[in-house]
Amino acid sequence: MNIRYWWILITYVLMQLSAIPGTLLLLQFDIAVDRIPGIWSIFSFTVGLMIILFLLVPDMRERHQMRGRSSRGEAVRWAIIGVFMVFGAQYAAALIEMYAFGIEPGSENTEAIVEMAKAFPAFIFVIAIIGPILEEIVFRLIIFGALYKRFNFWIAGFVSSLIFAAIHFDFTHLLIYTAMGFVFAFLYVKTGRILVPIIAHVALNLFVAVVNVLLADRLEEWVERLEEVQQTSLIIGGLL
Repeated sequence: MNIRYWWILITYVLMQLSAIPGTLLLLQFDIAVDRIPGIWSIFSFTVGLMIILFLLVPDMRERHQMRGRSSRGEAVRWAIIGVFMVFGAQYAAALIEMYAFGIEPGSENTEAIVEMAKAFPAFIFVIAIIGPILEEIVFRLIIFGALYKRFNFWIAGFVSSLIFAAIHFDFTHLLIYTAMGFVFAFLYVKTGRILVPIIAHVALNLFVAVVNVLLADRLEEWVERLEEVQQTSLIIGGLL
């Protein structure tokens, strides 16, 4: 692994660790406490992405010389297929967790992120765009890529997915992270373009953000109305 990739990993780790000093810094200003994590994350993730993209400039210049790189048309096709693949893999893994291991659906990590987005809606940009780009660069392009040069696809996919879960502090749902990691890794290997798994990852996170943050209140209203309709139907059915 070349020195630039090590600097990218260091940048990503420092970006993650900056949450503590960043929070302490923003506490000195007149900012609502529940908005601070979202505000600092936007700043740190944006700076981190800019640094990492700068470090990847040589790779971007040499991308056309890569062997096994798919055409643009194939990349678009696999990006679309990949969106359905990652949703399917996540759903299948969640069902296995629930019925085979008795693990309840839902993630504390996801819930915490959703709460941050509700307190500071602009944080959705980190969830849906910046976060997936950074994670695919770090976990697929660099970590998986380095492992794949030495081991087979399954070992490289599992180890990189394990690290992926560790960063999210969510080992309870290791199977889900592993399934997602394998899909993203497959898309990267299949096309030779990191942009393809990035698109699938963005689609997944964007869906979660829209459903859990932007549409959360409306969904609750719809559920309540549905329950009212069902109760009314039961009452009418009883009378008849």
